[in-house]
Amino acid sequence: MFIKVRTINYTGTDIVIQLLNLIIMNVKRTFGTILTILGIIGLIYAGYGFVKQSLQSRELIVVGIIGLIFFVSGIGLVKNTKDES
Repeated sequence: MFIKVRTINYTGTDIVIQLLNLIIMNVKRTFGTILTILGIIGLIYAGYGFVKQSLQSRELIVVGIIGLIFFVSGIGLVKNTKDES
């Protein structure tokens, strides 16, 4: 029984590029998670303000829209970032 082994020759720059790609993907995923959490906080804050009618409606609309933008972009970053682990 013979096992065919493929040898791969990596240069130093190949290894550095692979490590940088891995770091960039992790930064994107972390940034996406932070954006998602900030979006959820903004949406909860806007919803709570609307229910309590404690703040001006313009402020709540702005916070709600920004929260929605953060939430959607954060989910998009997490969803579209390949998992390299």
